Order: sequence, then C-alpha cells, then structure tokens
Amino acid sequence: MPTEILMPALSPTMEEGTLAKWLVKEGDEVASGDLLAEIETDKATMEFEAVDEGIIGKILVADGTEGVKVNTAIAVLIEEGEEVGDLATSASAAAEAEAAPAAVEAAAPAAPAPSAPAPQAADSARIFASPLARRIAADKGLDLTQIKGSGPKGRIVKADVEGATATAPKAAIAAASAPAAAPPAPAVSSDAIAAMYEGREFEEVKLDGMRKIIAARLTEAKQTIPHFYLRRDIKLDALLAFRGQLNKQLEARGVKLSVNDFIIKACAIALQQVPDANAVWAGDRVLKMKASDVAVAVAIEGGLFTPVLQDAEMRSLSSLSTQMKDLAARARDRKLAPHEYQGGSFAISNLGMFGIDNFDAVINPPHGAILAVGAGVKKPVVNSEGALDVATVMSVTLSVDHRVIDGALGAELLNAIKDNLENPMSMLA
Repeated sequence: MPTEILMPALSPTMEEGTLAKWLVKEGDEVASGDLLAEIETDKATMEFEAVDEGIIGKILVADGTEGVKVNTAIAVLIEEGEEVGDLATSASAAAEAEAAPAAVEAAAPAAPAPSAPAPQAADSARIFASPLARRIAADKGLDLTQIKGSGPKGRIVKADVEGATATAPKAAIAAASAPAAAPPAPAVSSDAIAAMYEGREFEEVKLDGMRKIIAARLTEAKQTIPHFYLRRDIKLDALLAFRGQLNKQLEARGVKLSVNDFIIKACAIALQQVPDANAVWAGDRVLKMKASDVAVAVAIEGGLFTPVLQDAEMRSLSSLSTQMKDLAARARDRKLAPHEYQGGSFAISNLGMFGIDNFDAVINPPHGAILAVGAGVKKPVVNSEGALDVATVMSVTLSVDHRVIDGALGAELLNAIKDNLENPMSMLA
C-alpha cells in the first residue's frame, strides 16, 4: 500500500520548516536510513532519513518550499508494482472506517451508560503499518495490535517488528493528552498597530521560524519564571595577567584563550562547588544535574543560539576554547545538530565585547539561572590595604529561577563564580 512520507519534527520546538533540497528523485529506490532531503528547521539545516524501504512514487513538495507544517505529506513511498493512485483508495477506505462509528453514534438514541466500556472494534481493526513491516510480522507470526509503532503518527515500520517475538506481551500504554490551551489573543491586533502608522513609511519584516520561537520562548520565560537578580563586581587584573602568560605558551599550538573561556570554566567549576544550584525546573520536580553542562549565547543573523559545552568542569581551557569557536562558527551557519544546543542547566550571555556595562538576561527554560556578563573597564577601587587603586572591573548579573534556586543559594553560586575568576590559577588545580 502506498505510504505518505511526512514532514518530520527535527527539533522539539519545530512546527514548520523549509524543504531546502531533495536528495532523491521520483523512481529512486530507498532503504531505511537512506538520506531523503535537507530540511531547514527553526534552528539549523538537517538531513532527513528514510524510516522504511520502497520506491519514491511522487514528490509532493518541491525544493525550496517554505512553511511546510510538521506531519504534512511531502512525498509518497510505493512498492514494486504499486501506483501512487492507490493511496487515494486506501485513504478513502480509512476515512469511511472513521466516519462509520461516528454516524452510528449520532443515529443511536440516548441510553444509560453501560457498566463496562465496549471494545472499539473499528479502531482496533485499523492498523497502520508499512508493507515491509506487515510481511516481516506475517513471517514471524506477530500480532501487529501488540506492537507500538515508532514511525510517523505511530505507524509500524521495519525496525519495530525486527526485534519483536510472537510471544512478546502487549506493551502499549495509553497516554491521555490534555488539549493544548489556545494562546491568548494579543491586546491589539497587528492590523490595528499597522493602521496607527498609516501614512508613515515603514518596512514590514516577515517573522521566520527562529524569530517566532525566540518570541514564544522568551514570552513564556518572563511570564512563567519568577526571576530574581543578583549582582557582583569582579576584578579581572589577575585573570588578564594569567591569560596573557598562557596565551604566550599556547601560541605555538594556535590556541588563544578569551576572557569568555575563563568565564565558562569558572561557572562550570562553581556549579560543582555549589551542586544544589546545578539544577533545572521540570514542571512538577527539580532535576539536579551531576555534570556542568554550560550553554553560551551566540548571536547570529536574525536571532541567537545557545550551544552547550558538556562536562565543562572536566575540560581544559584550551579544549573549551577550541570547542566554543567551532560551535559558534557552526551556529552562525545554522549547522548545529539539536543535541548541540539542547540541554544544560546554566547559561552565559556576554555583551561585554559590545561595550555594555551591565544588563539583566532572561532565563532560557528549563535552566535554573543565566549569567549576564558586562565589559571589563578600569575603575577606582579600594585595595586590600585600604588605599585607593585602579582595577579592571567586570559587572555581572545572575538571573535566577526562584522555583529552583533560593536567594542564599544563588548568592553562594555567584560568590563561587567571583572567587574562581579573581583567583584563576585555582581553576587549574
């Protein structure tokens, strides 16, 4: 039976994407794992693999098509001897099967509720499985009603039946999902706002997928996360001198450490020193992380990424520097894989290179905190001997999710970050 190939959800936030390029053409034979297309998500361009084998019978969405919704049919997969037109017949039969119980229910008079729910034979008879999966199941004597599909819309594919046995117990678990709440309507419509500027010259900029996701997530963050803010000034003179010494020694290896590399390392170690603050909000619980996975905001055209440096507390400064440069470069080309920008418990946003003295960053859920880093500038300070001196001072602000981290714990974390940066050699001990 012809099968629709659906637009996949290649990231948790993806609702639509651009079908950038087909890597196959009509008539090509494909097997499970073969590359079918390149798809641009809200964050990156990714390759889409086949989950079953067959022949590309028809391509429904052309190269370069934007705004293709997730689960929209983009192509049709057929078997040898099948026609694409057979899909319409099978779809019509499925629609009739769905409509029949509804029609019977509408025609039936009201009756008292039965003591036990009647089995829904019509639904249980309709099993969505690929032709190859059906053949393997028949050869192995498998009951397809006892196998949970991993394909699009729960469809049973080859991988689902290969590891199953005829005596396997039924393992399907019904999960009731509450209907998603409709987003609140804006106080003023976009048309009404545009009307306010009638007669004035302006350019209307269409929101791309990334901008929509940023707007949605940050609105959610500010509306649902109880932020509070902790601020400290950090003296950088010792760190700058130490950095200069290290960069001279690393010059032959082509490594040049930035102040940001030291900040990443200082935060990673601080999360180990204050382990209760190394946590994320998970709705009805808090997850305390073991490793220090630190996300770093990277500005790109039209938005930003937060690639994650995993196990940062275990890494050398040169290793962190090399990986951060690689992640930042691929982020700007939108070539990061989802696992490279998802996760982490803590984030860093550094605007010091733009001359910003200090600012308050918005927490990126489900993180427990984010450190906003300003520029290091020369300021008059009182030294340890009580005399007036000049030092390079950097202002930082820790935005904290009060559901995860209380005030005293947040202060302890920020103090640990400050101590690590003002005593940089201790980070290498």
